[in-house]
Amino acid sequence: MGDTFPRQSARTRRFTCGSPRSVSVSGNGDRVLFLRSAGGDDPVNCLWSLDPATGVERLVADPEVLLSGDPQGVPDAEQARRERARETGSGIVAYDTLPDLSRACFALGGRVFLVDLAGDGRVVEMSSSGDAYDPRISPDGMSVAYVSGRGIRTTGPVGDHRLIGGATDTVSWGSAEFVAAEEMGRTRGHWWSPDSEQILAARVDVAGVDRWWIASPVDPGSPPRQVRYPAAGSTNAEVTLSLVSLDGSATDVDWGGGPDAEFEYLAGVRWVSGEPLTLTVQTRDQRTLVVLTVDQVTGQVTERYRVTDDHWVELVPGTPRWWDGSLLTVEDRGDTRCLVINGETLSSDGLQIRSVLGIQDDGVLVSASTDPVDVDVVRVGRDGSVEVVSGGGGVHSAVVGGGVVAVSRSGMGGTSLEVSGHLVASLAEESLVTPTPDFHVVGERGIRSAVLFPTDHDGSPLPVLVDPYGGPHAQRVQRTRSQFLTSQWFADMGFAVVVADGRGTPGRGPVWERAVAGDLAGPVLDDQVEALEALAVEDNRLDLSRVAIRGWSFGGYLAALAVLRRPDVFHVAVAGAPVTDWRLYDTHYTERYLGHPEAHPEAYELTDLCAGAASLTRPLLLIHGMADDNVVAAHTLALSRALLEAGRPHSVLPLSGVTHMTPQEEVAENLLLVQLAFLKDALGL
Repeated sequence: MGDTFPRQSARTRRFTCGSPRSVSVSGNGDRVLFLRSAGGDDPVNCLWSLDPATGVERLVADPEVLLSGDPQGVPDAEQARRERARETGSGIVAYDTLPDLSRACFALGGRVFLVDLAGDGRVVEMSSSGDAYDPRISPDGMSVAYVSGRGIRTTGPVGDHRLIGGATDTVSWGSAEFVAAEEMGRTRGHWWSPDSEQILAARVDVAGVDRWWIASPVDPGSPPRQVRYPAAGSTNAEVTLSLVSLDGSATDVDWGGGPDAEFEYLAGVRWVSGEPLTLTVQTRDQRTLVVLTVDQVTGQVTERYRVTDDHWVELVPGTPRWWDGSLLTVEDRGDTRCLVINGETLSSDGLQIRSVLGIQDDGVLVSASTDPVDVDVVRVGRDGSVEVVSGGGGVHSAVVGGGVVAVSRSGMGGTSLEVSGHLVASLAEESLVTPTPDFHVVGERGIRSAVLFPTDHDGSPLPVLVDPYGGPHAQRVQRTRSQFLTSQWFADMGFAVVVADGRGTPGRGPVWERAVAGDLAGPVLDDQVEALEALAVEDNRLDLSRVAIRGWSFGGYLAALAVLRRPDVFHVAVAGAPVTDWRLYDTHYTERYLGHPEAHPEAYELTDLCAGAASLTRPLLLIHGMADDNVVAAHTLALSRALLEAGRPHSVLPLSGVTHMTPQEEVAENLLLVQLAFLKDALGL
């Protein structure tokens, strides 16, 4: 049987296998590390090094060799970490290094490995507990700290031993709590001091967090899995910090956290040589962000900077950080997200800063947009000057070290990684479909949109498939091929596919993002309708008498919302893993946009799909992974119950053993085919 796009996309993990990723550049620029699997359908990542001067690549660590061809299971805690990070690969999926990349460590099958990159390149297994994850190498290169069970262990010249651990089954040390990893971008919970004498350790107590249970419907004899889920309005995990010496003695860091304190969220930690130990903390309503520094002897904290906003303060990757003693932050100035140094605006109006990448040549390297469809790498000088390092369309990013910049580019022609003029080999497969989106700016609000037609289409009217995400923190309309592979496949199956980024999506500035404050439904849906109708005026190939919509996660919420509220526009929907009641989603994300449910119950009522179940008049397919611990299956089941009670026919596809990512090949392949068949049947195609 020949390959098909659904099979190829599933087999290649959406074309990520074989592509270089997770790049590091040494502080002096003489070495680059990256991960890459051995082929386009091989998910097992190996660790590679590259010489920036010559472009020569060298295999550093191969999991098949290190595990003697007998891959071992991944610890449950590591599997949970990967789910939060949306990690679909296997093998070496993460590593930690010294700043000069002379040594690195990683975990495989719960075991800890250390590699000497400056010497003979030897990889040695260190003694460990056997269930290790998130290993971190000490700055002197001699020891590795890792998380095991509910505690932190260290391994090195004096052997493997427990450093600190939880005294009860609700307390853990060294790992990030759910909302930090899922929503804040903080995926770790322990940090070495630059002198290798201490570890800053996060203590997480989930005693007050609601217990939820996730069962396996196909295995009724197995006990359900307990998860601690902080739903909107409920109690968060209590996070405290301690400076732990290598003898196990600890000094508490009173950062003002906890449910009854000023701050509830530990959003970030930065502890590198030449900089103070720096914490980023937030109030529960996220309207205040504070930068604190910590005395590593006494644990005393000092407030160094405070940012407030009437809606919320955005967490921007790479910030805050120090630059020759000055504090770099990214803050909103009017309708521009700007680079700020010691409170003074550094970058110009209209340049939307998305992340801070590093410091180079007396300038700050950032990723930024002037138009949200493109992301450039830009150097902002101390005088505010702007130099484009990598741009010209598409999504660009970079890693910098010692004058060397490793640039990743993703455009309509594909993706690439370039280091000092040398292209790093990609072994990723070429897709069987070639996306050819037409980009548009439509409607009164200038909504960025794309339309895709079947290859070699004859120009006749086509049924329309609206294919959005549509929510905060994610874009679909960018000039990069990977965004449109699945959309093009649906187009080739006989649709005009419309993708639009409405209000709330990133890249257009604070005003655009904050338009969804208090209402994650109305503005989002209105913009999809506006874009669809405006595009149909421009192009008569869009047949608005036959309009479908599909989406996953927030896109699934939007798809179900569309047929419930606008059946005059949308005639069928596929809603995958939809949030149906925002009271069932997590605190940090939901309360940022809708507020606390006790203070703003009207916002939750306004956005509740279950409350509008009786209005369904169009075909609706609900799909949900029963093992999903992010958007739990209760969302789909609650909506299905409300629809049944209202006498509204609908379809439900439960996916047993499947999480929010749907990583299984057979599931990923057939999900596309099932959706296509449902949409075509509902539209009478």
